[in-house]
Amino acid sequence: MTDFTLHTPESAPDKAKERLQATQDKLGFVPSMYGMMANAPTLLEGYQTLSDIFGRSSLSAQEQQVVLLAVSVANGCEFCVAAHTTLAQGAGVDAAVINALRDESPISDPRLQALAEFTLALVNKQGWAGKEVDAFLAAGFEQQQVMEVVLAAGLKTLSNYTNHLTNPPLNEAFAKNAWKAS
Repeated sequence: MTDFTLHTPESAPDKAKERLQATQDKLGFVPSMYGMMANAPTLLEGYQTLSDIFGRSSLSAQEQQVVLLAVSVANGCEFCVAAHTTLAQGAGVDAAVINALRDESPISDPRLQALAEFTLALVNKQGWAGKEVDAFLAAGFEQQQVMEVVLAAGLKTLSNYTNHLTNPPLNEAFAKNAWKAS
């Protein structure tokens, strides 16, 4: 397997330096996934831009993390599951919900269960989840949120596939939430 360069703000291509430095300044570290994405500055820019846009969606911060974690589990992305477990904890997602998502077991909260089920159907059926839309809407979600889950699936496809190809080391900030794909 090809070894990809894990960039820092200092080593990154010019078009990625500013983004990595801004991340370092904001978080106090650069997630190694971003260092890998910096090999293609347009990928890093696209991912961060879509992430910012998804962050402004009508889904709550907790619901956003449920979606991002569900997609990452479905795609078997060990880095993103650890990262989004950490972010879900920070967003106040109940530990039982996080564990259910990581273990692919039912969630006791009916709304979050409907959100996870729709997300998984969308990903596992490559978007052919028309039947599942009705159940999602019946759980109190709106058409806009159907499309926002599509956005999240695209966002996580960028990161999950990048991580599968580059195998970034897990940052210390996420290490306590390490996860292994089954």
